[in-house]
Amino acid sequence: MNPDAKVKFGRADLEVTAFGFGTAPIGNIFREIDEQTSEAMIETAWDAGIRYFDTAPMYGHGLAELRTGHGLRWKERDDFVLSSKVGRLLKPARKADIDYAPWTNAGRFTMEFDYTYDGTMRSIEDSLQRLNLERLDICFIHDIDVFTRGAEQPEVFRQAMDGAWKALSQLRDEGVLKAIGVGVNEWQVCQTALEQRDFDCFLLAGRYTLLEQESLDTFLPLCEARGAAVVVGGGFNSGILATGAREGAKYNYAPAPAEIMERVRRIEAVCADYAVPLPAAALQFVVAHPAIPTFMAGTRTVAQLQQNLEWFSAPIPAEFWAELKRLGLLRDDAPVPA
Repeated sequence: MNPDAKVKFGRADLEVTAFGFGTAPIGNIFREIDEQTSEAMIETAWDAGIRYFDTAPMYGHGLAELRTGHGLRWKERDDFVLSSKVGRLLKPARKADIDYAPWTNAGRFTMEFDYTYDGTMRSIEDSLQRLNLERLDICFIHDIDVFTRGAEQPEVFRQAMDGAWKALSQLRDEGVLKAIGVGVNEWQVCQTALEQRDFDCFLLAGRYTLLEQESLDTFLPLCEARGAAVVVGGGFNSGILATGAREGAKYNYAPAPAEIMERVRRIEAVCADYAVPLPAAALQFVVAHPAIPTFMAGTRTVAQLQQNLEWFSAPIPAEFWAELKRLGLLRDDAPVPA
């Protein structure tokens, strides 16, 4: 697929490019990226035709929003789609008083969770100030999952459905936002949200990849039925589908277990037979599902971004996907690229 292909964003009055630019890395997650690299990646993405950009107050304690807005400030606003998130409020503080982990040399703000109606309205206003742009198109309620909130998750979810949902729904009704959704690490949380409220979209970190297709059982069919779009980030399962089954390979933010290493080795063998790069298969598989219009990629360098763009459009023969299914390495009901 061409990275710059325009795809309808579910039922919303939006089109996004099939390849999106994720801004967590330019928030200096794990290690610092300089200003020149941040600007160069945004410009490289733009020159490649990428017109969907996703950010969040959390990314670098506001730094990613600042850099995203800086990179897009002279672009015609109607020419791109922009999403951010709510659920955390930032407050100014001295750097010495801020616990940045896992961010490095980030914005001079502390963060606190807030899923209330008032907090959600304040969060969007603050984001627009940091971005120095006049509007968002899409807004996700961020991190109301078990992965982030642990035992508090049921109560946090309830608060978000009562407070943040009310605010975002009102802004959608008023035409301020074109689509509202939830951005989490677990498809089960997305499904519960869609069953309870009228959401347009979801941002899912992984959970539908070459290695994980449980969401085909109930969640993705429900999205198709409701016209809800799913944006997938983390299509490499946090590393192993980009690096292959190497020593030290990461799977979902931790060292890959033996059974995952073996499964990836088997997929790599099929890749070798058909001369298909493993990362290309991982990227293109995700957006073959009709409910998933776009893949959100975060990169640290211009070279990484350019490599991802090449993988996204690399030719893959139909026989490759058929062989994965024949060997039981891909579910029979998983949609594959045409």
